[in-house]
Amino acid sequence: MAKIKMTAKVESQVALALDVFSMWIEAGEIAKQAAAGQFVSVYSKDGSKLLPRPISLCEVDKENGRIRLVYRVVGGGTKEFSAYRAGDTVEVLGPLGNGFPLIHKKAFLIGGGIGIPPMLQLAKSLEGEKQMILGYRDIRFLDEEFAAYGTVYLATEDGSAGTKGNVLDAIRENGLDAEVIFACGPTPMLRAIKAYAAEKGIECYLSLEERMACGVGACLGCVCQSTDVDHHSHVHNKRVCKDGPVFRAEEVEL
Repeated sequence: MAKIKMTAKVESQVALALDVFSMWIEAGEIAKQAAAGQFVSVYSKDGSKLLPRPISLCEVDKENGRIRLVYRVVGGGTKEFSAYRAGDTVEVLGPLGNGFPLIHKKAFLIGGGIGIPPMLQLAKSLEGEKQMILGYRDIRFLDEEFAAYGTVYLATEDGSAGTKGNVLDAIRENGLDAEVIFACGPTPMLRAIKAYAAEKGIECYLSLEERMACGVGACLGCVCQSTDVDHHSHVHNKRVCKDGPVFRAEEVEL
């Protein structure tokens, strides 16, 4: 799959919640190739910010050549992006990484925090029964959009919606079961999901969140510990940007 660097046009941008933004951009060639679980690198117009920011694909509209990025403002680069308006241009490179396999079994789609957006395209792409378990600290976003693709269960740390607690608490409280798990979110959540899947004997795929530099596997700045030896680095490492960000749970140590 070819990586494409292009000047894309912002079609629209709205705030979904405090510091969480949704931006649709016209990126025809990237959209044609993109799949659920992949990401793009977005470049700042500030020359002092040399490295791009990796942002997961929330939705892919192949027919109209668009991609949707839902991201949280966490620094100067994403703060700049949040000020873009319709008609502005933005440099992007993608699609990058390996996405989720489309395994059409009874599935859990589990997202935590800013790991929720990439699960929306997966929900659209997967056939079969889907149960979406979404975890938030308090402020919710995107949860109503998931309802079009299956049953949604919420977990909030403050108990303001759904189960008070985490995503596994929601699974247990609602007596849910699945044949395959797809998950994206912070490492502690993924570690717990990996253990749960192993205990229950459920096939499991995890999308890792790591700080990235080059985004194409050259710099080794986003390695994670793997259970086997990587052919590139010849040690027990995997490059999250190149070999992932999606891995079978048993491939990686968390």
